[in-house]
Amino acid sequence: MSMSVNPRELFRFIRAKGLLALALLFVLPLRAAEPLTIPLANRSEVLVVREPRATTAFVAQPEAVAEMFDKGLLAFANAPTAKEAWGTLIAPTDIVGIKVHAAAGATSGTRPAVVEALIRSLITSGHPATNIIIWDRRLTELRLAGYSRLASKLGVQITSALDEGYDPEVFYEHRIFGKPIWGDLEFGKEGPEIGRKSYVTKLLTKRVTKIINVPPLLNHNVAGVAGNLFTLAMASVDNNLRFQNNIDLLATTVPEIYALPEVGDKVVLNIVDALVAQYQGEETIALHYAKPLNELRFSKDPVALDLLSIHELNRQRETYGVPIPKPPFHLFENASLLELGNTDVRKIQLELIGPAARDQSSAMVTNKPASGS
Repeated sequence: MSMSVNPRELFRFIRAKGLLALALLFVLPLRAAEPLTIPLANRSEVLVVREPRATTAFVAQPEAVAEMFDKGLLAFANAPTAKEAWGTLIAPTDIVGIKVHAAAGATSGTRPAVVEALIRSLITSGHPATNIIIWDRRLTELRLAGYSRLASKLGVQITSALDEGYDPEVFYEHRIFGKPIWGDLEFGKEGPEIGRKSYVTKLLTKRVTKIINVPPLLNHNVAGVAGNLFTLAMASVDNNLRFQNNIDLLATTVPEIYALPEVGDKVVLNIVDALVAQYQGEETIALHYAKPLNELRFSKDPVALDLLSIHELNRQRETYGVPIPKPPFHLFENASLLELGNTDVRKIQLELIGPAARDQSSAMVTNKPASGS
């Protein structure tokens, strides 16, 4: 008689019993012992589009970025047209939430030129502009980063997790109590259980049906990178300050929040804005700690993308003599246990469109022509 095990439930059981370290001892040797020939179905594809014209003096060049985006979309979806490419990811009736990281501004956060290229591609492919929403945690940060102007220009919606409010029926619960702040669902309430739950924004539980996540290539002092996992998880729920400065808490809470059906299950595509890699400074603009890469990175695997981002940030630190922090690998191992993506570089197929001018990561790299070329 065969028995199936839900890896997400298994992980929660392991964490509750304090056996996570033991679980990893079993996971890692098994992974190391796997044969070098990995079945294609088990690989995570990461497509990198590189275009030297994409930035000038750290400023995104919209025309070049749009060309990069179009090439990347067609190649990643292996489709002859953008309409067919989007058809593999979304339906015309989907409400598409484009998640950006606006806290670092238009220079170090997600760049509006990348989001504009994405939205124009959706609209010209027939997706209704009214079914597209630019969002992040706070509307003020979106406005300061230029997204209100972009939304008005393109006729799409813009909102925030905070402004939409939080759903009392959908939440993430943790034994560590937090102190709800203004805007949190439980702010001002009292009781023995207040502060244990982080509620999911109604934007995701009531409105958005598909998410396209577009984080920058930007360091985070605790999570390692302000990437796909961290930025989406923390922007999707309230009462998250209790997790923010503790890597051991983030290592479990980020993957578990991302794994909620209302959050990670809605993600159809991740696109890392790697036009510039900022390896120090976090949400502060610090271009003296930044390097133009002129890349966009496409994948359905948020874990693979985040690991490649950390690899790149450390490569830049090594080049410029900046101390390299200890990577939070347990966060990504936990994400792998929840089947959110691959941590084994042998299972990451990294393909490149554009000049191979820089040293590549440890993953396999093959040059790939754009569709139709």
